[in-house]
Amino acid sequence: MKITLATATAAALLTLAAPRTSRAQDLGITVGTHAPAASVTTLAGARANLSQFVGKGPALVEFWATWCPNCKELEPTMDRAAAKYGSRVRFVRVAVNVNEKPALVKAYVAKYKLPGEHFYDTDGAATDAYDVPATSYVVLLDRAGKVVYTGLGGKQDLDAAIQKVLR
Repeated sequence: MKITLATATAAALLTLAAPRTSRAQDLGITVGTHAPAASVTTLAGARANLSQFVGKGPALVEFWATWCPNCKELEPTMDRAAAKYGSRVRFVRVAVNVNEKPALVKAYVAKYKLPGEHFYDTDGAATDAYDVPATSYVVLLDRAGKVVYTGLGGKQDLDAAIQKVLR
């Protein structure tokens, strides 16, 4: 079969017009599952576990990096959400260990005054446990510790997601 320019163009247009089957909420840990325990390190160097936030009220967990442009884009949204809901939702930020060092993360958090509780995923246990597909990944847990939202990227409607767990 000979492929003509018209055939190739039509095939390309059909591919572009086809609905995308993968959305941000389809990636990573499954919505509806109970959040797992995962070993992390505080920015002071002490061992901790994300299980301390599970089932103790709503918690929003972000997996991020200082070098991530999507994370930088998401920062103002995270900051606004923390200012608005910080008394009712725990904000937990987990820096991934890819091209990152704890001292760099600590300096970045101080420089930009990022709200929330900050951890470093020293050995990748948290990114593995939460099946993190990329940086700027957000997981929202309800009061019981169930995953109710996941999102990826710099543009996420955290306000709508948080409103659902506060009802």
